[in-house]
Amino acid sequence: MKIGLFLFLILSLTSCAPAGPTESEYGFFGGLWHGFIITFSLIGYLIFEIGIFAETNTGFTYYLGCGIGMLIMSIISLGKL
Repeated sequence: MKIGLFLFLILSLTSCAPAGPTESEYGFFGGLWHGFIITFSLIGYLIFEIGIFAETNTGFTYYLGCGIGMLIMSIISLGKL
């Protein structure tokens, strides 16, 4: 049961990962979200070859949001928050 729930969680979160070039550009909040789901996106990348970062982004603000999202998720996963 736990394995099925884990697989469902991975697949549902990686479905939000960027799949290639899109029409819209991702900014700070898009980067923040991609930073939150980076672990699941990495697993999805290794299994399904999905994208980890958005190819069409605004540059510095996207990467800033992504870095903050990764930092928050690493703090949460370590149980320090």
